[in-house]
Formats: sequence, C-alpha cells, structure tokens
Amino acid sequence: MIDKNQKITTEEKVVLIGLVTKEDTPEQIEEYLDELAFLAETAGAVTLKRFVQRLPHPDSRTFLGKGKLEEIKAYVQAKGVNLAIVDDELSGSQILNMEDVLGIKTIDRSDLILDIFARRARTAQAKVQVELAQYQYLLPRLKGMWKHLERQGGGIGTRGPGETEIETDRRIVKDKIALLRKRLLEIDKQAFTQRKERGELIRVSLVGYTNVGKSTIMNLLSKSEVFAENKLFATLDTTTRKVVFENTPFLLSDTVGFIRKLPHHLVESFKSTLDEVREADILLHVVDISHPGFEEQMGTVQKTLQELKAFDKPILTIFNKMDLYEANYFDEWLAPEVKEDILSELCNKWEYLTDGNCVFIAALEKRNMEQLRSEILDKVRQMYRIRYPYKTIHF
Repeated sequence: MIDKNQKITTEEKVVLIGLVTKEDTPEQIEEYLDELAFLAETAGAVTLKRFVQRLPHPDSRTFLGKGKLEEIKAYVQAKGVNLAIVDDELSGSQILNMEDVLGIKTIDRSDLILDIFARRARTAQAKVQVELAQYQYLLPRLKGMWKHLERQGGGIGTRGPGETEIETDRRIVKDKIALLRKRLLEIDKQAFTQRKERGELIRVSLVGYTNVGKSTIMNLLSKSEVFAENKLFATLDTTTRKVVFENTPFLLSDTVGFIRKLPHHLVESFKSTLDEVREADILLHVVDISHPGFEEQMGTVQKTLQELKAFDKPILTIFNKMDLYEANYFDEWLAPEVKEDILSELCNKWEYLTDGNCVFIAALEKRNMEQLRSEILDKVRQMYRIRYPYKTIHF
C-alpha cells in the first residue's frame, strides 16, 4: 500500500537523471533538469549531481544503459547519496531494477510531483485529490514493485502465494480508488453549489505555469493575503475573492500552477479544482518572462487549457517579472536607448502575437499595476455588456 511517510526527507542527498533521445537537444535536457532540481529543492532535497545519457529510447528494463548505471552507482556510494530522481515516468519494474543496481531509493518525476502535492495539500478536497492520484499512479506499477515475484519462474514451489497477494493488493487499491472518487464527487457537489451561490458576477481566473507569480498578483489585485513563495506549487487550492474596480465588481480566482509533464492522473484528480478555469469568463495567463524557456511554458499552459476545454475564452497575457528579465539580460554598461529599443521590440512582438491582449509588469515592484488593472477592468466591463446587458447601466 502507499507509504504515508513522505518520499523525500529534508536535506536528503539526491542525484538527477535525464535521457537525451533523438527528439531532444542537450540544451533542452539541461533546462528540464534545472526544473527537476527546483522540484527536488521544493520537496526539501539537496541535488549533488546530474547524470545524462544519450539513447535512441529508454531501456525497457533499467531505463539507462548498464555502463551509465555503474557510473551513477560509483558516485552514489562515494558521496553517500540516498535518492535518485529520474526526469521521466518509469514503470514499476524499471524502478525496481534501477534500485537493485544503484542500491538506493529511485523515484520518477511523477512520484516527485505527487510528493510535493501531498505536502502542500491543506483542504479536504486537495488531500482527497492527491491521495486519489497517488493510488492511480501506484496501480499499474504494483506487479513490478513486488520483489518476490521476480523469483517466480516455473516448476515446483513457484506458484500460488505471490499471485494471490498481488491480486489482493490490486483489489484493495481499486476499492480505495472507487471510495476516493465517491468522496471527491460529494466534495465537488458542495463546491458546485458554492459557485452557483456567487450570483451574476463575471469570473476572472489567474492561470499559468507554476511559480510565475500568480499568487503575488492575486494579493495585489484583491488586497488579500494568499500564500505565495518562490517554490513550485505554492498554491494547490483555488482561492476566490470578490474584487471591485471603479464600482465594477467581479470574482478573481487563483488556481494551481501547470507544469511540463504534469502526471495525467494528477490532472484528472484536480479537474474539479480546475472547474474555476473552465467556468471562468476571462483568463489572465501569467508568464514569467525572465525564464529562458518561457515560450515553452506558455505552450504547456495552452495545451493544458485545451485539455480542460477552456481555450476559447478571452485571455489577457500578463508578462510578469520584467525586473528579473532586465537584471538577467541587461548589464550596467548598456546604453539607455539600446535598452529602450530592446524592450520596445519585445513589447511590439507580443502585442502582435496576442492581438494587443498583453501587459508587461513586475509584480514584486508593483510596476505597471495600474495598466494591468485598467486592462482587466475593460475586459470585465466588456463581458458584462455581453453576458448581463441590464447590469451595465450601473457601470
């Protein structure tokens, strides 16, 4: 059954493992491992080293080649590493075989994300959603994780108990999944009733990749105290506040961040939390423009919105962290007019690509927040005129 103890303990020493296939470039893998390192740090681990191997495809038994595994094993033993994290999804047998070779606990990217979600879950709904995702993750891996099954070949004394035990566990897990789904449906009904009771107010939802500053923007726009920190998945539960700009009221929601390779069962489990996104009238897509892979992150968010069938809504793209962008790309010797030209070119490009539906801000510095408020107000009023024309006389 699922071990309720956390997968990662504080200050645990870890190594990260990535695979470069023909579809990937070494630069992409490095960027992906940067994100994996940040995930590991969020979970409380300390990354000592990264290992990357180029293969046409993952080895079906051990994910990596024998030579690379021996190299990792030597490092692990020399440095006292106690956890290996792989930046892909592994089968139960791959996890077991890698652990046998390396001699340490091995988890994949999905398991790491689930571990972080388990730590961050605060409400009953989030806890049930995470537990459901954990059991859904475990179910297809049960057989591979049974060590004694590996010894079952043919002949006398090799049949019976193993199969019986694994089938028992599989049935228990399936029953638990059914129970959690039932409990989640009850919680969803309550949440649906609460959303219906909000009345005829335009709904605006903040969406975006994890750690782009959604909660900070939520705090500035709604003058509330929503938990925000520089870690991945700081917010799991949807927070909704009533906001009034110039006598125009609307509901503003902050939602869980999206991420590359977000485990499918986690998306499934959190679909009820993401109902705020599906039912929103306007989406505010927050982007960390200082991140070197921000365009790929935007693509991940757009793909997730399509999966949620929420892509056909009015979207205002908020390019956040302009202060960090300037710190990363401008040095102190750059002439002011050159800096201005670069920023102007950047803004013009995205103005064109978003049909003018974008704004550039630095939330921590509160830079350009008035323009953001003005853009949101225009979109909200426009939506009121469409959705509730009889209300607009008050605005």
